[in-house]
Amino acid sequence: MPMPTLISFRLTLFGWLAALLVGSWAFSTPADAQVTALKQAIAEAAAKDDDIAAFYRANGYQPIWTGQGDKDHARRKALMSALASATDHGLPDTRYDAEGLMQRMKAARTTRELGQLEVEISRVFLQYARDVQTGLLVPSRVDAGIVRKIPYRDRLSYLVNFTKSAPSTFMKALPPKTREYTALMKQKLRMERALAQGGWGAPVPANALKPGESGSAVVALRNRLIAMGYMRRSATQYYDADIQKAVQEFQLRHGLTPDGVAGASTMVEINMSVETRLQSVLVAMERERWLNRERGERHILVNLTDFTAKVIDKDKVTFETRSVIGHRDLDRRSPEFSDVMEFMVINPSWYVPRSIITKEYLPALQRNRNAVRHLEITDSRGRKVNRNAVNFSRYTARTFPYAMRQPPSRGNALGLVKFMFPNKYNIYLHDTPAKNLFGREVRAYSHGCVRLADPFDFAYALLAKQTSDPEGYFQGILKTGRETKVNLEEPVPVHLIYRTAFTTAKGEMEYRRDIYGRDAKIWAALSQAGVALRGLRG
Repeated sequence: MPMPTLISFRLTLFGWLAALLVGSWAFSTPADAQVTALKQAIAEAAAKDDDIAAFYRANGYQPIWTGQGDKDHARRKALMSALASATDHGLPDTRYDAEGLMQRMKAARTTRELGQLEVEISRVFLQYARDVQTGLLVPSRVDAGIVRKIPYRDRLSYLVNFTKSAPSTFMKALPPKTREYTALMKQKLRMERALAQGGWGAPVPANALKPGESGSAVVALRNRLIAMGYMRRSATQYYDADIQKAVQEFQLRHGLTPDGVAGASTMVEINMSVETRLQSVLVAMERERWLNRERGERHILVNLTDFTAKVIDKDKVTFETRSVIGHRDLDRRSPEFSDVMEFMVINPSWYVPRSIITKEYLPALQRNRNAVRHLEITDSRGRKVNRNAVNFSRYTARTFPYAMRQPPSRGNALGLVKFMFPNKYNIYLHDTPAKNLFGREVRAYSHGCVRLADPFDFAYALLAKQTSDPEGYFQGILKTGRETKVNLEEPVPVHLIYRTAFTTAKGEMEYRRDIYGRDAKIWAALSQAGVALRGLRG
């Protein structure tokens, strides 16, 4: 069966829309009694939805969609045009049933039917407005690690502001206006065209290939790289310099070690289907809707799947460093949320999280009271406790009354600086003595916090806004060895995101592995909500 296309639906939809706009849908002007009956019908139909009911109650139950005036006409046109383009945003057209709605517009005759239709159009409008502006899904219901607060707009305000605005302008302003969202929409169209043309060809029939090899598998690799746009057309049957360069470029854009060798991990990514990549793009669009808010002229962006942390100034990356994120274990994964960085601590102490104390260190102390000697045991007032005076075996994870602290030092688990955006998840950015982990391709090793490869340079970038010599200022405090809190004069928004599909400043697509499996869950939820992959011809 051929892949369904957008064309047939849109032709039908625009046909209905054209008929609607030239006047095939006309209502006789109601007499006073009919006006009263229509208002009563609207009131009854709206009673099931508090926000819709409040809107119509405030406007005296006047219709805003089903009248014959120019304003009603313009509103209908704007809404139906938006619904016709819903799939451009990766939204499910079945969710709004635009064709069914237009059938009801054409068939409605009685005041009761008009009242019900009026409210139903408002309901569809509100559904679409929220979906396209802040997403279809509730993130925390999909995965407990997505604790982001979605910037939902008040439903009543949608209706009020819509009636006060130019309808078409209002509808066009709903989707995110970020460069990233626009780029993802363009990539979605490219992927849909590739899907309609059969994808990128057969998978490469090899687990690994290296320069110098030849044969049918190398030809398949060459053809796939050409189809994906990493190589110009070529007739070579050898893994030559051109293929090696193309593989290297592919690796760079997929977060892989760029050695130009199509090893096992690279081959898995090369053989990913168009459908899988398109799913990632659709998920990224939904995630961009969840973050449809002001990011901050200066902000910090931590993409967990990319293992990077960046400082963004006026939409440009001004600093970037590698990062280590939470381990794949469910209780150690880094969450996704936004907050505001307020200060840094130079020469920090590490106050061990309760979960680590009870799960890791208490059992070790019960086996050997001299375990973890680099940590101090403290009481509820922060006073150091002599471990030789404590009978660790008498306590459980629930009853253990002590805390643990690691004093400032180069061997401190937090390194020599931490960056704080106080939050209930106890997540922050920090230095680390375990520098060797930054050389690895996949960097998921922490208990949830984000470790930085270049924390000093990161600190200098932040301090440059408030001192003429950020390095000298920082190093002067560092050399004292004393734990010192340094406030940021201008707090900086921090966004911990999770994108397996994203674009570069040049508009090129990059993909990353779904390290926590969150995007797979999101796609399953989107699919259940009616989002489908479509091949787009033309």
